[in-house]
Amino acid sequence: MDVGTLRWFFFWCAIFNFFILGGFFLGFIFAGDMIYSFHRKWFTLDRDAFNTVMYFFMGIYKILILVFNFVPWLALLIAG
Repeated sequence: MDVGTLRWFFFWCAIFNFFILGGFFLGFIFAGDMIYSFHRKWFTLDRDAFNTVMYFFMGIYKILILVFNFVPWLALLIAG
């Protein structure tokens, strides 16, 4: 596999994952009450703890996108 193919692979992986993150964020903003009521059946969390956990996971997901998709793409772009 050549550098150009890897560069495009990491680029589209980053774009795809940022769209997933954006969809999760929009779902949480516009359907947060429904998501909370769905998860409340399994877990005993109050609404503030649920919001904290969701924002924590969105932050972790964003960091993972940056580390495993964006940084390799940027490194291949610079090295290429």
